[in-house]
Amino acid sequence: MKAAMRARDGARLSTVRLLLAAMKQKEVDERVELSDADVLAIIEKMVKQRRESIAQFEKAARADLADKEKAEIAVLSGYLPQKLGEAEIQGEINSVISETGAAGPKDMGKVMAALKARLAGRADMAAVSALVKARLAG
Repeated sequence: MKAAMRARDGARLSTVRLLLAAMKQKEVDERVELSDADVLAIIEKMVKQRRESIAQFEKAARADLADKEKAEIAVLSGYLPQKLGEAEIQGEINSVISETGAAGPKDMGKVMAALKARLAGRADMAAVSALVKARLAG
């Protein structure tokens, strides 16, 4: 936040303030100290909200508001860990399936629970879910 203030980067500063407010709100609501995983979950939630807003703004032909949301996503993404590649995700899926002994679609919940813990913040869980579903179905 201090770096954004010194650089007089208003967009970055407001986004960082939103993030800090969301983190503080969760700490106060749940009366807990946030772990790194909690902070990642907050950032991912904020990015998801921005993506949904962009879709709505583009549907309403409000490019100015969509651009503002895209800029916020860029700032928030800087605080997320490096995304995994397709091969790395497939490797994690294969290892979890072998560890859990998953045999079919009925075991998808077990596999996704284990993957969510391993891939938090490093992969789009909706895409991972589709890959797991295809792997367990075939």
